[in-house]
Amino acid sequence: MGTNKLLLGPLPKSETVKLTFACPADLKADLDRYAALHAQTYGEPVDAVTLIPHMLEAFMTRDRGFRKGRIAKAHP
Repeated sequence: MGTNKLLLGPLPKSETVKLTFACPADLKADLDRYAALHAQTYGEPVDAVTLIPHMLEAFMTRDRGFRKGRIAKAHP
């Protein structure tokens, strides 16, 4: 893999709450492939279930519409 970095970097430790969701089989396969690549890149074994919350957090952090809505709601 070399020096390439993934958009999702090393995973921080955090408190968790368990959620259950369903996804298409092809998305699960992609998540498994991403987890394998993440483990290879950062040298830490990880599975798709562990990555999903970090992927969602990264997505929401980069979503301008969501950020604007959160800011507007916090400062009415």
